[in-house]
Amino acid sequence: MSRAAHRKVLPGFNLTLGYTLFYLGLIVLIPLSALLLKTFTLSWDQFWAAVSSPRVLAAYRLTFGASFLAALVNVFAGLLVAWVLVRYEFPGRKVVDALVDLPFALPTAVAGISLTALLASNGWLGQYLEPLGIKLAFNPAGVVIALIFIGLPFVVRTVQPVLEEHEAELEEAAMCLGATRWQTFTRVIFPTIAPALVTGFAMAFARAIGEYGSVIFIAGNVPMVSEITPLIIIGKLEQYDYAGATAVAVVMLLMSFILLLVINALQGWQRRRSGGA
Repeated sequence: MSRAAHRKVLPGFNLTLGYTLFYLGLIVLIPLSALLLKTFTLSWDQFWAAVSSPRVLAAYRLTFGASFLAALVNVFAGLLVAWVLVRYEFPGRKVVDALVDLPFALPTAVAGISLTALLASNGWLGQYLEPLGIKLAFNPAGVVIALIFIGLPFVVRTVQPVLEEHEAELEEAAMCLGATRWQTFTRVIFPTIAPALVTGFAMAFARAIGEYGSVIFIAGNVPMVSEITPLIIIGKLEQYDYAGATAVAVVMLLMSFILLLVINALQGWQRRRSGGA
């Protein structure tokens, strides 16, 4: 097929391409450029002081550490949920399947308020846990719980289609050859779903890094203890320290861009593995 014929597949190629570039420039590139230009008003010493102060470093540690831990938990929880939804038939299965997407549709602030009402010292569950010495709200544990809540669907929806397409005949053949259930899972099923699990982990991790609404209510926002990086940025904006806010935002932007490249690479790896299979 010639190049000209290939372009005719999409009518009005020049117009649609121009609109696409204009839209991306207006919505994405111009705001990001403004962010970078505002950061360039700082000298290197000022920039480094803004992004490496003890309070900001503590927020980085909490944000990335809690995001990593939440994504790791979601790998196991998401695999279990996807496995149950694919492999078992039970009453209310479609309802459970729909509830998995609830964090996508639920406003994050509502999720944060709900978790706080549940886990606070006077909450439905927290009032029974706190006398036992288990405090889940207004500390880093609350941040992790909120990030687990918003990240679970990414793992489930990434792994679920792969499990649905997995050939049951391979498992039957392995069991006929004398493999145990654990051997069948580790040597037949897991290699197939591993790329999807890694992709789901990366997506949940990337989503958690930028989360704000569901965290601020349950975190307590104590400086050096339970203060996340997006809250640092909001605080600097409220103090009219726009350059300092953009400096911290640039660091988060750089990390998000790296994660985006990693996710795209993982998705490409998953497609190649699926195609090879």
